[in-house]
Amino acid sequence: MSADACDLLVIGGGINGCAIARDAAGRGLRVALCDRGDLAGATSSATSKLIHGGLRYLEHREFGMVREALRERAHLLRTAPHLVRPLRLVLPHDATLRPRWMLRLGLFLYDRLGGARDVPRTCALDLRRDPAGAPLREGLRHGFAFHDGWTDDARLVLALARDAAERGAEILPRTEFLGAQRLPDGRWHARLRPQGGAETALCARALANVGGPWVGEVAARIQASPPAARVRLVQGSHIVVPRWFDGEDGYLLQNPDRRVVFVLPWHGGHALIGTTEEPLAGPPAAACVQPREIEYLCAAVGRWFRRAPQPCEVVDSFVGVRPLFDDGARDASRVTRDRRLLCDADDAPLLHVFGGKMTTHRALAEEALEKMRGFLPHASGPWTRAPLHGTGRGVPALVTALLQQIRDLPDPTARGLAERHGERAFEVVGAARCAADLGEDFGAGLTAAEVIHAVRREWAASAEDVLRRRTRCGFRLDAAARERVAALVRQARSGAPDGP
Repeated sequence: MSADACDLLVIGGGINGCAIARDAAGRGLRVALCDRGDLAGATSSATSKLIHGGLRYLEHREFGMVREALRERAHLLRTAPHLVRPLRLVLPHDATLRPRWMLRLGLFLYDRLGGARDVPRTCALDLRRDPAGAPLREGLRHGFAFHDGWTDDARLVLALARDAAERGAEILPRTEFLGAQRLPDGRWHARLRPQGGAETALCARALANVGGPWVGEVAARIQASPPAARVRLVQGSHIVVPRWFDGEDGYLLQNPDRRVVFVLPWHGGHALIGTTEEPLAGPPAAACVQPREIEYLCAAVGRWFRRAPQPCEVVDSFVGVRPLFDDGARDASRVTRDRRLLCDADDAPLLHVFGGKMTTHRALAEEALEKMRGFLPHASGPWTRAPLHGTGRGVPALVTALLQQIRDLPDPTARGLAERHGERAFEVVGAARCAADLGEDFGAGLTAAEVIHAVRREWAASAEDVLRRRTRCGFRLDAAARERVAALVRQARSGAPDGP
């Protein structure tokens, strides 16, 4: 640590932890954030990548949550256009499932709850004539098309962390929170241990437990009254297969069990299919994609498409554990996705965060800071409607600017840089005037310059950090290329500071 005291210690480097750190730093507070793993190292890099209101939650009458999420979707589409962009989703209708009038009514409400017109309105489709119906099975006549937002979840987390750091926050990945106790002077005495280092101490005016699936474990390490709530862990698995349909539409598919499955365009001509909802009885670290989940997802797609992906075609998979607030619902798919923020309002405040959605991270962070504001009187007011640092031109304009600087840069490489980094893409390429200046091209649009940038400016410490979270190139590279990336990461770490 650069100092032995701060106003707020945030425990957890996922989407909500980084959002809280950013909000607090922008209010003029001294902030530290720690996570025993990588930023977005768990659930926040294993989502369905959608910035959405949650159409199906209307069925559970979660109107307030959907309205807030749709308004946050509009904010993100406007203020982070390189990270969040509109995606058209096709919802085919089958008369044996939800009736067409119910889908039409739900989409009508979905359009109007969002307020601002950030995406096109819903429209009805004749699947016999519309190109979106071509890959679907025969006999499907009716469907709807609506829009939501799509993002690279890990990059969004990283953008928040970098924004927080540039506003003065100390970001400490691979630093385990060991415990904390209140001091007589109204502060917290926290113990931290960097990976491979010695235990250190930090005093903080307030603590925010944003441990996600580990929120209960973090709470147990704090000498305070346990929170009057429990977390319910639900496992959601995704698979990646070669894309077998044309176009850039995603699909929202109903199932007889009333769950839904998304089929989304994914990098390099692939499709992302998810998600499952399985209760997780063991620890979060034990979660893994089960064969029955792969079979479930393939079968769900096969009910709607002429051709179903087979388990043997899966080229990548990942699992996330959702830390849902336990509202007592028996069915995991019906547990509320809304959040609960519980503040132990003693002289040294302690905030526990349960649940929450990636889409509403900004609103959650603002609520968290407002709950603690009375204990941090020098904090300024809400401000996070401002764009993220690094946000500016949209992807097409950025691609054009990159190609003007580096005329022989392959288009896919330029687009990947623009989508992952926004205006910061020019940090990656520096003064390069030709593609060779970026060093080795490992494939899938990943160059040595981007790997080194990930280590020096984005806290990457391993090839996995680079290939699975800083970029999504890992499953598209062969073993030899992945090993060359690992060697370059080790070389860069040997002489580079960790972080901005």
